[in-house]
Amino acid sequence: MGGPSSEYEISLATGRKILASLDPERYRMQPVIVTRERQWLIPSMAGLASGGPLAKELLPADSLDSAERDPVELSPSGHAHVLENMRMGNISPMLGLVPRAEDQALREMRSGGVHAVFIAMHGEFGEDGTVQGLLEAMSIPYTGSGVLASALGMDKPRAYAVFRDAGIRVPDFLVLDRKHWREEGDTIRSRAEAAFGFPLVVKPADRGSSVGITIASSSPDAEAGVVEAFRHADRAILQRYIPGTEVQCGVLETDAGTIPLPPTEIVPKERTFFDYYSKYTPGATSEITPPRLPADTIRRIQKTALLAHQAIGAAGMSRTDMILGADGELYVLEINTIPGMTETSLLPQAAAAIGISFPKLLDTIIEAALRKQR
Repeated sequence: MGGPSSEYEISLATGRKILASLDPERYRMQPVIVTRERQWLIPSMAGLASGGPLAKELLPADSLDSAERDPVELSPSGHAHVLENMRMGNISPMLGLVPRAEDQALREMRSGGVHAVFIAMHGEFGEDGTVQGLLEAMSIPYTGSGVLASALGMDKPRAYAVFRDAGIRVPDFLVLDRKHWREEGDTIRSRAEAAFGFPLVVKPADRGSSVGITIASSSPDAEAGVVEAFRHADRAILQRYIPGTEVQCGVLETDAGTIPLPPTEIVPKERTFFDYYSKYTPGATSEITPPRLPADTIRRIQKTALLAHQAIGAAGMSRTDMILGADGELYVLEINTIPGMTETSLLPQAAAAIGISFPKLLDTIIEAALRKQR
């Protein structure tokens, strides 16, 4: 959990909830925290061998619950402060976590007999294939998608190309990098504005949680949106705005096969779209599962989510974000290979709607990881 990304705090909330929800009679659990500086905090070798302290003892509830209540702004006493102290070595020995360089941490995890790693890191490093590659190099099984599918899922332009080849609709878009923006920014922006009109979506090409997205209603807004996107990534997307109903649909790999879950309708109450604030501020969004849509439309959403999952070669689970356009067409916005995994996150909500409890959902994801390894 954790990791050097803009979704660090959310990842910690996800990781703690997973640790607290796994059956202690079935699993011997150990938290592994990756700091923003890519230092790994892992249990000592003795802790790995013995089972070590429980997650709730390692990660105090009052420090990490703040991330679930309000991950947008953390108080100085919140978990970021606790983990900074851990990174500096002030309290990690007391909690049983030992700072390690990346390669040493991986070697110790392998020699400690780790059967599987549950990846709870969102965003870059955790969701883009980086940590997956590190774990594969050490022959350590892990949950979710492999290196290629993870990288494709984070890289929206390349994922769009794969989706189009699979017959999935995506919004029309243009991609630009910093060099093109410096040299031809006005021309590119004018071309996008002429092709797509306003409003115009501007977003980073490879970030999650709607970080850095702008809905531009004018040329100056579009220019400011590109600048904002480049604060988070080296490439930006200029994309046609699709008016309609936002829906999300999860896919879960079970021992009986890969199944789409009931979709969720997303209705932001305070913002014009499902941005970072709307996703992580309690009460800011209505999430309706199943959606208030005709049965044939729901089946179309599920079929599209399953096809997107298969098109990029995802494994274990995924969640695809879509817009049901005012034109009646369904457009895929992105696929998430590591969706949020707290009890109030969309994938667990959808699983619960068909009788899959949160602990059972975690079991299913772990079992898929072990099948993949075999």
